[in-house]
Amino acid sequence: MTTLVRRAAALCALAASSVALAACGSTEPGEAPRPAPSAPSASAAAPSRPPTLAPGPAGLTPVFEHGPRADGRTVALTFDADMTADQGPRAAAGERFDNPGLIATLRKLEVPATVFMTGRWAEEYPEAARSIGQDPRFEIANHSYSHYAFTDDCYGLPTVPEERMRSDVERAYTAFREAGVPDPMPYFRFPGGCYDKAALKALTAAGVTAVQWDVVSGDAFATDADAVARQVLDGVKPGSVVVMHCTRSAAPVTEEAVRTIVPELRKQGYRFVKVSELIGAANGRR
Repeated sequence: MTTLVRRAAALCALAASSVALAACGSTEPGEAPRPAPSAPSASAAAPSRPPTLAPGPAGLTPVFEHGPRADGRTVALTFDADMTADQGPRAAAGERFDNPGLIATLRKLEVPATVFMTGRWAEEYPEAARSIGQDPRFEIANHSYSHYAFTDDCYGLPTVPEERMRSDVERAYTAFREAGVPDPMPYFRFPGGCYDKAALKALTAAGVTAVQWDVVSGDAFATDADAVARQVLDGVKPGSVVVMHCTRSAAPVTEEAVRTIVPELRKQGYRFVKVSELIGAANGRR
């Protein structure tokens, strides 16, 4: 009987030892037991999504103009990479709708920025789109596929029919993916900044936040970089969103203006951020 008890105790000890080894992981002689790998946390399993605003009244697409004014001296420089669907022949003839010098200057000055890009621009300059999209300093957002207006009477732009507004936005995202942009943001800027209730309703299903601005740089077709810089510096407040352009032919002095704007705002205590950080701050996210 005593022998049976001893055998039972030995079997129990062996079973307990096996369970312990299974829990801690096998070890080499003289090696301390290794803890079992823990299950991934919810945050590790599901990366956080970019911040967006809640839908507006009646579920309309929300509109963001600037960040919190009392949340520190932050400012977002945004650049519209404009190209309309019918400007391919002009690009083929040598007109430059990109601005690699501006992007290089932003990198050199270590300035984060948000680029609102049309799908047609991404198709024309896929290497530039991919380079900007893969640089963590920048984020790419949607500026429509065709740069056609979403309302009538918008600076003479052709108009997208209401029933094609959502598909125009989705076509731009398709162009970004095909160019190799990894994570375009769920933000949309109306061409010309023109929108109405019908446009906001048409884009509800797209799940985007419409991003406007509170500081107009005046760089479009400008020839005086100092005047552009002064306009920005005079207009910036904490949380501001500045609209500029990343199109050499239509905004030839933007890079020069940025080289004045950035050090001056830093001297005033401003920190440059992307639009996503301002929207996160507006949501109470830090």
